[in-house]
Amino acid sequence: MFTWGAPPLKYGPGAVDEIGYDVSRLGVRRVLVLTDPRIAATGLAARIGEALKAAGVDHELYDQVHCEPTDDSLRAAAAAATELAGAEAFDGFLAVGGGSVIDTAKAVNLLSTSGGDLMDYINKPVGGGLAPRKPTKPLIAVPTTAGTGSESTPVCVLDILGLKVKSGISHPSLRPVLAVVDPLVTLSLPAAVTAASGMDIVCHALESYTARPYTSFLRHAADARVAYNGSNPVSDTWAEKALALIARSFRRAVLVGTDLAARSDMMMAATFAGMGFGNAGVHIPHACAYPIAGMVRDYRPAGYDVDEPMVPHGQSVSLTAPAAFRFTFPTDPDRHVRAASLLSGGRSSGGATADAAPADRLPEALVALMRDIGIPSGVAAVGFTSNEVDALVEGALKQQRLLNVAPREVTAEDLAGIFQASLENW
Repeated sequence: MFTWGAPPLKYGPGAVDEIGYDVSRLGVRRVLVLTDPRIAATGLAARIGEALKAAGVDHELYDQVHCEPTDDSLRAAAAAATELAGAEAFDGFLAVGGGSVIDTAKAVNLLSTSGGDLMDYINKPVGGGLAPRKPTKPLIAVPTTAGTGSESTPVCVLDILGLKVKSGISHPSLRPVLAVVDPLVTLSLPAAVTAASGMDIVCHALESYTARPYTSFLRHAADARVAYNGSNPVSDTWAEKALALIARSFRRAVLVGTDLAARSDMMMAATFAGMGFGNAGVHIPHACAYPIAGMVRDYRPAGYDVDEPMVPHGQSVSLTAPAAFRFTFPTDPDRHVRAASLLSGGRSSGGATADAAPADRLPEALVALMRDIGIPSGVAAVGFTSNEVDALVEGALKQQRLLNVAPREVTAEDLAGIFQASLENW
């Protein structure tokens, strides 16, 4: 058995201009708008605030969302939301930003309605893995990057600082009730941010497409059914659509950032991939990405205005992807070959040709794309050495929720091989 869900979608240039109408028709009369300092500085949040006011919706603004959320930053956002609410609680939340903002809004919504500590809800074995105690309130998502697909998904991802590892919260009630997707808001994104965000789309689509089939899972009780069901016919359709859009427009969106058609394709691809992995799940590249991001020491990515070391999520998931898909290839060779064809647009792409060994086609298509758009060449390029592979493996093994979705069993030895092979992808 599988379940599939996605929020209603409003898509197109100028979609954000209708946000007041969209919020008011949901019956929301007092909303907390969450964004980050960079987006606030563009004036987009203020513009949305005016649209809310014109529609008779009262709002408060929290504009201090942390890039790549942490347990500390989510607690701070939840505390600020309580203070801003005052005596009259908010009856809805509006996230304006990338995955960091949308995921922060999901956590604030959860904590403001169900209470308790953040770690109560973090996925096992890192946290308590509890389900929300009470219904959440309407969350409307306005993505400003083409990447996480968080506007479509029931997942919130964060760094656990004390453990130096990434984890998440996953429950259907976290899913936004409406996604308002406007490609115009992405035109000013730096090329490096566009590239990193886009690689998250690539991995979402590929991981959900190659995930363990839903038919291989034991049936869950209805009240304990997980958000990640495994690959299924509905999610497969959206993953394939996303890969076709990526093949057509990803390179151009990075290299010619003012191309609205390319930006539009990438925003659509992000949402489509979210509709895929938000139900099927992701597996090895994401499990490996969490310790890469959590253990970073000195790396500071181009294009990001950050004060501390950080590996952007889209970069971290891509670094082990070529090796991971070489490892999963035997589980379904035809599906991996099909994915390689979709990612390369059915044409030769860099080293990925129809004459390559079937097991090499998807890794080669990924490497060709990563080189073209300026992704780091491997785990070593973001500061890790072979001496740290064991620690990276330990962090990845904590992501059993994700590894359980992999199409074959993944041991510590397997992960060590994937990390070693990923120190340098070219």
